[in-house]
Amino acid sequence: MRPSRFNLSALLVGAMATFVGIGVARFAYTPIIPVLVEANWFTATEAAYLGAANLLGYLGGAIGAHTLSERYKLRYVLGGAYIAVALSFFLCLSPIGFAWFFIWRFVSGFAGATLMVVGPSLALSSTPASQRPATGAMVFTGIGIGAFLSATAIPLFLNVGLVLAWIGLGVLAVAAGLVADRAFAGLKSLPAIPHAGNGSEGLTAAQKWSIGIVMAAYAMDGVGFVPHTVFWVDYLAREVGMGQAIASFQWAVLGVGAVFGPFIAGRAAKKFGWHGALLSGFLAKSIATALPVISVSMASITVSSFIVGAMIPGIVALTAGRLSEIMGPAGHKKIWGMATAMFAAFQAAGGYSLAFVYSFLGTYEALFSIGAVILASGVLLLSTRYLIVRKATQMEKN
Repeated sequence: MRPSRFNLSALLVGAMATFVGIGVARFAYTPIIPVLVEANWFTATEAAYLGAANLLGYLGGAIGAHTLSERYKLRYVLGGAYIAVALSFFLCLSPIGFAWFFIWRFVSGFAGATLMVVGPSLALSSTPASQRPATGAMVFTGIGIGAFLSATAIPLFLNVGLVLAWIGLGVLAVAAGLVADRAFAGLKSLPAIPHAGNGSEGLTAAQKWSIGIVMAAYAMDGVGFVPHTVFWVDYLAREVGMGQAIASFQWAVLGVGAVFGPFIAGRAAKKFGWHGALLSGFLAKSIATALPVISVSMASITVSSFIVGAMIPGIVALTAGRLSEIMGPAGHKKIWGMATAMFAAFQAAGGYSLAFVYSFLGTYEALFSIGAVILASGVLLLSTRYLIVRKATQMEKN
């Protein structure tokens, strides 16, 4: 019975972190955007920039999370992040002004990134190696659960008013933080196992090229990630004219996809290998992102919602697995932190760039085309891996 409790504690610490870090702190804002505009709290352009503020905060959190976790007790770092996310909702109950909301969307992003970096890492480091693949998949389902609950609960809150929606999200963050804190007490550190030759100094030229390719592709996903996760609901509700109910339903479909994504990714990795599965994931996501440009029929947007949703955590898991395969356990934490920072940087840049494009063109449709092209570039980059690695291997032999 003891191992079972131990595994549950690790799972809850990681899953609550991904649940709040992205599922609530990030995704919960997306279905609220059209209501903020319709209630005249902000213009459509201002609401888009507020979504991008969260991405900028996420970049800051991705860069600073490791330092915070080294300098302060992990329990305090995680607890502070949960409190910050909750406050970002509780302190936005009235339209005080754009600057005030911008600050708290930034704080929400910073705290969310801190949870995403520290929570899953702590969970996996407290889990025996033989159980890490399964635990890793379960940990990242928190992203999908958060998106799904946001999509199903927020419309109910919004029927009463925006104030109740903000309060409800704050309560969700507090509840998840309490569960995670309780689970934290059940964690036990595992003895470190030395792995020779896993540092970056022991890598071959081919391995270094492989890492560079994977990280560059992951950075592209940071931009391709933006259209559906920031603008999707507002695009469907107002621009396409489907209304809030259908748009929220599509957000729920995206959340369902995100719940299943890590498991789909795990099966793909077993069948095609880490690199093959990652390449397949990018291809599927690029096609799904382009679907709304081709057709906005119910079938088309539902397929788009589900596949993009599945590949949001799926590509995260596949990228982490591929880097671990190349680096080995000893070097994975450092390289994963670098990859997360690169993703966050491109995500923030993409968020602001796409918000500017929207303000210039006055339509979201072009944003999905841009996202699809960038993801397709990731497909091409991953496809060149075999040629580049072969050339690097030949140079080493010579």
